[in-house]
Amino acid sequence: MPRVTRETYIDAPRARVFDLARHVEAHVATMPNESASGATGLLGPGDVVTFRAPQFGFPFELTAEIVAFDRPRRFRDEQVSGVFGSLSHDHEFEAREGGTLMRDDVRFEMPFAPLGRVGTPIARRRLEHLIEYHAEALKRVAESDEWRRFLDG
Repeated sequence: MPRVTRETYIDAPRARVFDLARHVEAHVATMPNESASGATGLLGPGDVVTFRAPQFGFPFELTAEIVAFDRPRRFRDEQVSGVFGSLSHDHEFEAREGGTLMRDDVRFEMPFAPLGRVGTPIARRRLEHLIEYHAEALKRVAESDEWRRFLDG
């Protein structure tokens, strides 16, 4: 199964980073041209949300459910419906040296196997870009006072 991983050190407490990563409006604010429906605020176990964003000039929609949850250590969301054959995103948060090491681990399969596998390299590159963009934007929010827009003290 194709996989995209990234580690990002964030100079902010683990609970803050964890909560920002599961906050619908914070997620939308840290992704390019994205909107969300079906849930607002902090996501928890069993919550389902649909994200929409244009990709390569086409509308892209992915509905995900929180299927594993251990605050403030980790959570997993999995695609319920969307453009992938399957997609699972593990979010892990490790307290480190006054801050947080955030790990993203995304595993995906393309639809219409085996023919769909032709698109795997393109999908991997796009996912890498989106995960990097989101991680850097989330870092910026968590390390500044901007996090207060989304979370209480």
